[in-house]
Amino acid sequence: MTISVMNRLLGAAALGLAIAGGSMAADASVRLAQMSGAPSLAPLLKPIRTAVVTVTITLPDKGQRLRRSANTRDLPAERQIRATGSGVIFDAQAALIFTNSHVIDGADNIIVTFADGREAPATRVGSDPDTDVAVIKAQAQNLTAMLIGDSDGVEVGDFVLAIGNPHRIGQTVTSGIISGLHRTNVGIEKYEDFIQTDAAIYPGNSGGALVNLQGELIGINTAFIGETNSNPGMGFAIPINMVRFVADQLLKYGEVRRGRLGITFDDPSPALIRGLKLSAPVTAPVIVKVEKGSSAESAGLKVGDFVSEFARRSVRDKSDLHSRMGLLWAGDFADLTIVRNGKPMVIRATIAD
Repeated sequence: MTISVMNRLLGAAALGLAIAGGSMAADASVRLAQMSGAPSLAPLLKPIRTAVVTVTITLPDKGQRLRRSANTRDLPAERQIRATGSGVIFDAQAALIFTNSHVIDGADNIIVTFADGREAPATRVGSDPDTDVAVIKAQAQNLTAMLIGDSDGVEVGDFVLAIGNPHRIGQTVTSGIISGLHRTNVGIEKYEDFIQTDAAIYPGNSGGALVNLQGELIGINTAFIGETNSNPGMGFAIPINMVRFVADQLLKYGEVRRGRLGITFDDPSPALIRGLKLSAPVTAPVIVKVEKGSSAESAGLKVGDFVSEFARRSVRDKSDLHSRMGLLWAGDFADLTIVRNGKPMVIRATIAD
């Protein structure tokens, strides 16, 4: 089988999956199907690319600040330190944009460049370095917002597209699949629950869109791991459900106000499993400390409890539980399924400030 035939078959398979699953608008599906021998995602991309923007910042120059303090000549504007990333419009009327916290970190000024070439200044609404999520607001009108999807519904093997502005060369689209879900041990952020993709993500793609074949935003691209910048390696995106949680807090408070349960937990060691005489291997994290007067103590959680489910979803390990607890608001309720003395039970705890 030649490479061209293989590519055509892969393209046809992707098209068939998209149409059969209702994953494209009807008119786009018809136009795509009519392209004899040349499957294309262009009809899908045209209405959503306008929602992806370039974010350019200027950073303060320490030498310039020293010269200013000494009443000497300032650096010319063209020598200001500049950096670029990407962003996604999620509220067209309010001109609100998702991006990464590291994209705007330390910025003196923020400029947004839209797909039609317009430029507009933007202000920081808020950012959360612990999840690498930020929201900015542009001074612009007549914008198009991206349709928001549900990252809890994605699966390994789903086709995805990454849209951003890598290396400042202009808006670029790459394609791939979802390679993995719930990556919590990448070591990039404090709270991690990444979507992993083989769609190429390069410097400048940070803050850009990870989109499914329904044209829905399912993640914000944030990082890649590869030997060089020319090697796409593994790309990682923040799930859009996590992004929306953080953005809601940033819009309400200008920061993220996380709640506190009051437990310390760890992955179970072989010695602990033997000491508890468990009949089967256990991977769920075990509570090793319950703070006095905490919500956890009031709810009845105890040292030695294994947390097998949190908020009605299975817990894989301590990193998984840590990341999900970082998305709790004060005043929320959290249902924990624990295993105590070999017996499962559900405990509801109120999250404190």
